[in-house]
Amino acid sequence: MQVFLTGGTGYIGSAVLRRLVADGHHVTALVRSEASAAKVTAAGATALDADITDTAWLAEQMAQVDGTIHTASPGDATSAAVDASVAEAAAKVYTDTGKPYVHTSGIWVYGDGDAITEDSAFAAPTLVAWREEIEKKALSIAGARPVVVVPGVVYGHGGGVPNLISGAPRDDDGALRLVGDGSQHWVTVHVEDLADLYVRALKGGRGGSYYIASDGDNPTVRELGSAAARAAGTGAVRAESAAETRARLGELFADALLLNQRATGARARDELGWQPGQTSLVEELERGSYAPTA
Repeated sequence: MQVFLTGGTGYIGSAVLRRLVADGHHVTALVRSEASAAKVTAAGATALDADITDTAWLAEQMAQVDGTIHTASPGDATSAAVDASVAEAAAKVYTDTGKPYVHTSGIWVYGDGDAITEDSAFAAPTLVAWREEIEKKALSIAGARPVVVVPGVVYGHGGGVPNLISGAPRDDDGALRLVGDGSQHWVTVHVEDLADLYVRALKGGRGGSYYIASDGDNPTVRELGSAAARAAGTGAVRAESAAETRARLGELFADALLLNQRATGARARDELGWQPGQTSLVEELERGSYAPTA
């Protein structure tokens, strides 16, 4: 397939790019700098340097390919505008074409839940509350095949949110500080397993569907912190109050990290044949893949 990819040098997007190229797809990747262009070219893609919020230009590029995967996420106040721009461009050119458009969400949109599925009601914390309306519009592209991939906490290759665990402050006795009291579960997924899911969703995702990317492990933050502490040679952890976590990490981010969530990712397994098989996050932390901060 001819595939248009946003975020091709990002943590998730670079893994998706590698998987697409390995599977024989021809990828055109949107970049924002010469350095990023060099990276995606070296990975086997064609680079296009442009403004991701230029909806008309995006639509022109999407019209020339067989499908689009959108993984770009600035991670700041512009994130909503970026998502809206790409989804709008997809709607302009993919209506009544049958082409796939794969949009990126995140597990936090569901809020707290012990058995989250794709059909669970949204209860997003303020940090990601903007996602719902944009995703509704993306999934409503008539006559196309829009899908939304919902990653859990992404890990692998020493990247992502788990650095907050391994790099957390330590008390005078060496105990590693947890995010909150550590009782909350996190939905997790390795970045390479996630990349595989994106490609499967592109090729065979059911139009109008969400697909949660979860390895089914759902460790507690205390389990993660203890694994990181063992790698650091102490094994000791210490809880902090929600107020302390908010003061340390910022209220909006902390409220997302304090969510208690569990999910299996069963739909992706059942419908797309997805089989996550990478090392668990607990194991990666324990073996030192996430280096402690001194």
